[in-house]
Amino acid sequence: MKKLTSNDIRTMWLSFFKSKKHTIIDGASLIPVNDHTLLWINSGVAALKQYFDGSKVSHDKRLANVQKSIRTNDIENVGKTNRHHTFFEMLGNFSIGDYFRKEAITWGFEFLTSKDYLGLPVEKLYFTYHPSDTETRDLWISLGVDKYHVIPNDDNYWEIGEGPCGPNTEIFFDLGVEYDPQKLGVKLLENDSDNDRFLEIWNIVFSQYNAKAGVKRANYEELPSKNIDTGAGLERIASVMQGVQSNFKTDLFMPIINELEKLSKQKYGEHKVSFRVIADHIRAATFAIADGASFSNEGRGYVLRRLLRRAVRYGQKIGMKEPFLYQLVASVIKAMKDFYPYLVARKEHIERLIKAEEIRFLNTLSHGEELLRGALANSKKISGEVAFKLYDTFGFPIDLTLEIANENGASVDVKGFEVLLEAQRERARAARKNLNSMATQSEDLLKFSKPSQFVEHEHKLNATVIGLFKNGIAVKESGDEVSAIFDLTPFYSESGGQVSDTGFVSNHDLRAVVTAMTKAPHGQHLHHLALDYGTIKVGDKVTLEIDEIARRQTMLNHSATHLLHRALNDVLGSEVSQAGSYVGPDYLRFDFNYNSRVKEEELAKIELIVNKYISDAVPLTVKYMTLPEAQKLGAKALFMEKYGDLVRVVIFAGISIELCGGTHISNTSKIGPFVIVSESSIASGVRRIVALTGLAAYEHLKTYADTVARLSTELGLKDKKDVLTHVRLLGERNSALSSELQALKTKELHRTAERLAPKKHGDINIYLEFFSSESREDLGIIADKIRSGDHSALLVLISDNTTDFPLLVSVSKALSPKLNANKVMKALTNAFGGSGGGRPDFANGVLKNLPEKDKVLASVLKVLNE
Repeated sequence: MKKLTSNDIRTMWLSFFKSKKHTIIDGASLIPVNDHTLLWINSGVAALKQYFDGSKVSHDKRLANVQKSIRTNDIENVGKTNRHHTFFEMLGNFSIGDYFRKEAITWGFEFLTSKDYLGLPVEKLYFTYHPSDTETRDLWISLGVDKYHVIPNDDNYWEIGEGPCGPNTEIFFDLGVEYDPQKLGVKLLENDSDNDRFLEIWNIVFSQYNAKAGVKRANYEELPSKNIDTGAGLERIASVMQGVQSNFKTDLFMPIINELEKLSKQKYGEHKVSFRVIADHIRAATFAIADGASFSNEGRGYVLRRLLRRAVRYGQKIGMKEPFLYQLVASVIKAMKDFYPYLVARKEHIERLIKAEEIRFLNTLSHGEELLRGALANSKKISGEVAFKLYDTFGFPIDLTLEIANENGASVDVKGFEVLLEAQRERARAARKNLNSMATQSEDLLKFSKPSQFVEHEHKLNATVIGLFKNGIAVKESGDEVSAIFDLTPFYSESGGQVSDTGFVSNHDLRAVVTAMTKAPHGQHLHHLALDYGTIKVGDKVTLEIDEIARRQTMLNHSATHLLHRALNDVLGSEVSQAGSYVGPDYLRFDFNYNSRVKEEELAKIELIVNKYISDAVPLTVKYMTLPEAQKLGAKALFMEKYGDLVRVVIFAGISIELCGGTHISNTSKIGPFVIVSESSIASGVRRIVALTGLAAYEHLKTYADTVARLSTELGLKDKKDVLTHVRLLGERNSALSSELQALKTKELHRTAERLAPKKHGDINIYLEFFSSESREDLGIIADKIRSGDHSALLVLISDNTTDFPLLVSVSKALSPKLNANKVMKALTNAFGGSGGGRPDFANGVLKNLPEKDKVLASVLKVLNE
């Protein structure tokens, strides 16, 4: 069986379905868009359900993708089995009112068994179907599946409430009888028993009925538009194709596990559960944060926190007492970046959030465990009040409390905890009622009107806490997560594309991380805090300190964004307008309306113009004026914002006049080098440029310069400028040598063809030959040469240069009306095992076993004598 990497499998899947006229679509973000019924995208179809329920029409009827997914319903099994995960990738192909059962099953069988794709042995595959769906059973058997491998199961029916539903067929790979200690065989599939022998790798759903309340399944009406929804687990297919018995031994997990072995100085084989939990959860956290999630005590943020804190706890079991999970992010990205290149740019952000959360949890863990120890000393049952306090004050997920209690032989009053949690949620829901447009704000915040001043040019200042809010409700103090308003602040709140500042709030008794910034209803800067230690109270005197390095780099990028906008107008035309942006410390991203790809020479000119503006050392001027006055000056309003009586106008004289509330450098010369790293399309008529400034731009350019220098040395060149010319010459020389080599090889194959002597059978010349090293392509060249000179030829050519045995059957054009190459091919593959097909005059295939020459001849003669 062939060996495939996970990336090979992804690429093969998309290539296969593209060949079946499917439109290849990008996988969606893990965070659902305009779907409040889901916390996470949890399957391939979850991001497409608007097409399946008919609420939105898809122009493409055949779709295929690779979809990132998160599910936590089986979290307790993660680490304990070979196949359960919270984060996984689902390979999907979908038909929206187009093909149906026959094509889905036929193509599924082809992808699984064809040597051009996975090439799995059909005898290792088992298929389940719903007893009422005999058409599915018959289709599998018609493809050559042993009827005893097609198993009926009443659970093979997909139905969730009212709406589209239908039977499904599941495909399993048999890992062997050694994983079936009771020797139950197919009974495991008939009874849908959890087992280690049969690994489910693919599920095909035939969405053909409309479920209605009060109507028996047998009486469901057929849907006017039938759909196909399939999902194949990448991790499971990878374990099969890499010949390992556990998903965790694949190339998707082993780089993480290897790195964890180095960090912990422990062996995976001695601590499998801990290693598996950590590897799984850090993958989930990395992708969730990359897609925009963050840690919190609500919704998906709570799920993310639950995963990370569970991983920390398992880390402690292998001796990891300090933050370590953030150090595994690089190994996750290294394993996944080829298919998910966007991870690379978000690496530092992901590491920063995970490290901060680890530190926070380790600090609160000791306090929480102290409370738990006290409770366990008095009783073997943790009360709902204690469990809720651990959750609310110390950020303990209830699962963690249950886990610690279980380790100490105690139980938890979960019902009591849930009563208190629901009461808190109800208070928060009540606080969100009757809000005009502030759906996420509370009445307490709406009433809060004390002023808070943003001090732009200070990086550190002393301030007073004037308001605290938890889940939108005003509180007097907090020891965990809380939102705070101060009378003064140096923290910029995300707006106009510029990200919020990060930093700390502290005094002698407390320290908190500023995790995010938003605006309160009356415009005050709302600081979202996570306390490392201590308690924060209204009236506290504290020091606020932003990350000065991050702020400065953000300022460079923001000012460069204004210069870039002008340069785009200079080169592409004044009609180019901004469609969005991201301005952070790591890079800048500028989206703009433009209907075609920006040419390389245009990008070079844009980059040159921006660097010229920088070298011109133009000072910054900031003015406040009325909107009409600003518009009279020609100021551009970059975002669909509401403006007050006075607007802030950012001016780089002779270059740019824009309405902007962001932070900027005082002179363009401080930006340093500017380099464009990519230009791409993000939507119809919308392009995106990503660029770097300052030290990041220098490091980027230095990397390229070092690469050119190394190439120059390797090529033995005196002048680096000659590298491109020399590489082109090498390419031309390589192409010429390849052509020359192919010509020589073809010549030698023609000589081989000329030496072959046929066996006469009536008016047919049979060329039956075995070769030891020729490829499938080589056999084709030999066949073409013989057919060009012999108009009565039947060729049967076999090679044993690979793990299988390429087979070519060809007949001269003059013979093809009465002798079909496909018929000969079928006879040989039936006799000796294998598969193949093609045109009446030319067929390619493979044999599973290398037969004796006399037996092959006998099979051929049998066809000729029929």
